[in-house]
Amino acid sequence: MTTSTPTHASKPAPRSKIALYLDLIRFNRPAGWLVLVWPTLAALWVAGDGFPGWHLLVVFVLGTFLMRSAGCTINDIADRDFDKHVKRTTQRPITSGQISVKEAAMVGLGLTLVSFVLVLTTRWEAVAWSVPAVLFTILYPFTKRFFAMPQAFLGIAFNFGIVIAFAAVTGSVGWTAWILWLANMFLVLAYDTEYAMVDRDDDLKIGMKTSAITLGRFDVLGIMTFFVLCLALTIWALLPYGLGWPFWLGMSAAAAQVVWHFTLIKDRQRAGCFVAFSKSHYIGLTIFAGIALGFGLR
Repeated sequence: MTTSTPTHASKPAPRSKIALYLDLIRFNRPAGWLVLVWPTLAALWVAGDGFPGWHLLVVFVLGTFLMRSAGCTINDIADRDFDKHVKRTTQRPITSGQISVKEAAMVGLGLTLVSFVLVLTTRWEAVAWSVPAVLFTILYPFTKRFFAMPQAFLGIAFNFGIVIAFAAVTGSVGWTAWILWLANMFLVLAYDTEYAMVDRDDDLKIGMKTSAITLGRFDVLGIMTFFVLCLALTIWALLPYGLGWPFWLGMSAAAAQVVWHFTLIKDRQRAGCFVAFSKSHYIGLTIFAGIALGFGLR
């Protein structure tokens, strides 16, 4: 009688450093930087009373991508021990040990420095506002240990793009900028609470604080309220600009997406909540498209 030699599952081939670094900055998940770039571009168009010029457009698109990437490295460094206990994050490069904390920190620092060089090509007021933007980006991951709604802190960090855009174009940050800032704060609260709903069970086990946990059974109602406040504040801020039918078409498309989001999250299923989050950048896109076209045809 023949006996077979037991076989062992082969380990997956080691990945290149470049592939790991791209995973670290979520290069294959563009939704994370698209939710940042559309409100920033909208602010540029409003501040510039139309197209702001190619220089500022390139600076803010690249800067948004780079700072979001840097934020991912900071987040993963801060959460590396927590991520071991969350299904979705166990294989992240730092948590899985494929990239060291030192390596990740150097990547984050490099991305931040390149972003800072970009903003140096604009007004000094924009440079000044970029300093607290970096500080809030660094602090955000740690707020999940003690702050009941860290998504609000994330909104502050994310919204600096709006403030810096106005500072870069006009040299000042007026009431229109702050209303748009508040509108996008509610948008961040909405889509990031959807994201938090995906990990709620794991976050409860490890003691992480999120808006989904804080809102409890009012999570869906809270998200819908945040969306409505975002749209209402955006309309209030931009009514004086007379952007006509393109603006209203963009806002209507955004409102229709909010209704779609409700159908995705109402049952609180992980899959539906994740789809809602991953597609949330289209709300910002349609609002920006309405603003840009409105200025273009005004």
